[in-house]
Amino acid sequence: MIEQIVTNQYFLLALTFGIYQGAKMVQHRTQSILLNPILITIGLVIVFLKVCDIPYDTYHESAKMIDFWLKPAVVALGVPLYLQLSQIKKQIVPILASQMMGCVVGIISVVVTARMLGASREVVASLASKSVTTPIAMEVTQALGGIPSLTAAIVVITGLIGGVVGFKLMAVGHIYNPMAKGLSMGAASHAVGTSVAMERDEFVGAYASLGLTLNGILTAILTPTIVELMS
Repeated sequence: MIEQIVTNQYFLLALTFGIYQGAKMVQHRTQSILLNPILITIGLVIVFLKVCDIPYDTYHESAKMIDFWLKPAVVALGVPLYLQLSQIKKQIVPILASQMMGCVVGIISVVVTARMLGASREVVASLASKSVTTPIAMEVTQALGGIPSLTAAIVVITGLIGGVVGFKLMAVGHIYNPMAKGLSMGAASHAVGTSVAMERDEFVGAYASLGLTLNGILTAILTPTIVELMS
């Protein structure tokens, strides 16, 4: 009876949302950047699955309902972007230049680092698109002959790192311009960084969604060419 309950897809779905909501409340009260709700949720769900001996495939069936809303959620980020459209038009040249540079440096740096550490071609291909949202990253990885499941894990880790330490690093680097902060968070840590930016400031969040969008487009276009030239 208990096994049927804990493996029920609706129970697992409710558990995921419940843990996430609880984690958000904890972070709101403590104001600790280390208590990132996504990080806590991932950790506690893994512990629950291990303790209850629930296969990942069983959990994944329930998580498909969450996956379904991932793409619409990314599209919805265009709303705050639209609200800042007039301001963005005035800065379009520096925005495009910075995003192009950020995309190229992001791809080259991870490819060079992976190869220096002895990573195989498949692993390198899986890491190249680490800074874009999961659907785009997995499509790029498949085109490069990489491992989509590895890409998905790396994308989550990249987003979590950016969400936890991104604003702190920019403070250390004396980066205070809200446009630069937003673009950096969106370009470096995709949807997770954009979500954190939205919670801090709507203006910063709008530019984070722009950074996410532009970096996604540029990564999809440039990654195969850059990886091929570096091979």
